[in-house]
Amino acid sequence: MKNSLFRKYFSIFSLCIVLSITVLGAVLMVFASQYFRGEQYQILERNAGHAAYVTSASYESNAIGVVEPDAIADYYSIFSLAVGAEFLLTDTAGRVIYSSTMGSSVEGQIPEAAVREALLGHFADTGLLGGFFSDVHYVVGVPVMGFGEPVGTVFASASAESLSAFRVDLMRMFLISAAVVLFIAFVLIYFITSNLVRPLREMLLATQSFSQGDFTKRVQVSGFDELGQLAMAFNNMASSLAATETTRRTFVANVSHELKTPMTTIGGFVDGILDGTIPREKQDQYMHVVSNEVRRLSRLVHSMLDTARIETGEFRLVCVLFDISEIIRQTVLTFEQNIEEKQLNLKGLEADKIMVWADRDLMHQVVYNLVENAVKFVNEGGELSVRYQTDAQRTYVAIRNTGEGIDKSEAPRLFERFYKSDRSRSLNKNGVGLGLHIVKSIINYHKGEIFVRSEQGEYAEFEFCLPNPPKNVLKEMEKESREKDRKEKNREPEHASNPFETEVPLNPEEQIDNSEA
Repeated sequence: MKNSLFRKYFSIFSLCIVLSITVLGAVLMVFASQYFRGEQYQILERNAGHAAYVTSASYESNAIGVVEPDAIADYYSIFSLAVGAEFLLTDTAGRVIYSSTMGSSVEGQIPEAAVREALLGHFADTGLLGGFFSDVHYVVGVPVMGFGEPVGTVFASASAESLSAFRVDLMRMFLISAAVVLFIAFVLIYFITSNLVRPLREMLLATQSFSQGDFTKRVQVSGFDELGQLAMAFNNMASSLAATETTRRTFVANVSHELKTPMTTIGGFVDGILDGTIPREKQDQYMHVVSNEVRRLSRLVHSMLDTARIETGEFRLVCVLFDISEIIRQTVLTFEQNIEEKQLNLKGLEADKIMVWADRDLMHQVVYNLVENAVKFVNEGGELSVRYQTDAQRTYVAIRNTGEGIDKSEAPRLFERFYKSDRSRSLNKNGVGLGLHIVKSIINYHKGEIFVRSEQGEYAEFEFCLPNPPKNVLKEMEKESREKDRKEKNREPEHASNPFETEVPLNPEEQIDNSEA
């Protein structure tokens, strides 16, 4: 990680900084040079204008209409010393008349194009001025007016070597500043990149530990940015993997234990029958024991398959509108023998229709498991009751039995796979500890909830809730009900006097199925 991702990030960040500083330096040099040149042009133009004004005044004051060099010499010298430039006076043909450095003895010719442009109002250029100078100069030309007409030009020029010196000084300052900035930037990038890849490096080490079965490693969370959220998600995943691994080991241990006991019993009795250890007159008795153990194994396998199907999402809910109170009454009737043996008092079975929107088969399994547990653990002569409640969003169903109740320390674990309380193990040898886990999984599958309430030595109550039917289902049901009532009112007797045509009533179950259809 350090030799790949760290180096990649460090190189990219460093390259971006170097490129940025290089572009910044180039732009700075270009704009600084333009600014320096513009400043030179402005200074030269301003002083050339002053020189042209002095020259124009001298020209107009002379009776013969010429410029006397002696009259302008002092002014030209002052301007030249003030700005460090040379001032040239030319006629309209470009011939040099006077120079601030060489006086009237100067000889030379200014290019016609430059003079023409200066006479029109302004001339500015950087160069040799048509070979008049031997090195590069800044040159600005302005016209000299006499009696309202241009009578000559004044050219102000300064050596361009100052720009080169300015550039060298500017580049030197920039390089020193850039070196300091780059050093600070590289140090900061190093530490920033290290902190950036540190969580990733920790995740890599943690995943290596996970591959070896150690799920105790965690990544340090140092913020709430994207990396911090990734670290928190990684830690949550690690906790989930640890819980899954613990569940898997517990599952394997519980399955092994649950399978070992009946298989040992079956193997021992079968071997005893085969080798004659068990007398012939007792073989039927032990074969019944073997049969019971086989049924126990079958129940265990079916429960495990149901649990696996629910947890993997293979169940497909087929929701219909049905009366859950009728399901509970039918389920209670299947335990009629046990209820009579314990002389139980039943309450709440006479409730009116309680319509729910759910998978009928799965909810029958929920009700069966809860009623079976209630009948199994109710006390002799006790009470078994059912309670319903409906609000704007959910329908609640509670099944209660009197008896010893459930210890508060065991309540949070009742819905775990293969969990059986000590009392449950003593009262029931056939249970596998998957019933309540399946119940909770089915209820959760319906986006409902299940609760357990208990008072030690008094009662135990399991209550589950389901979302109410969708509004469109209720509207459709009301519409069908109104249509049915309308047809009943408008129905006329059909040949009531015919003895061969009799009306056969439907049984209640068929009526329920038809209403659902």
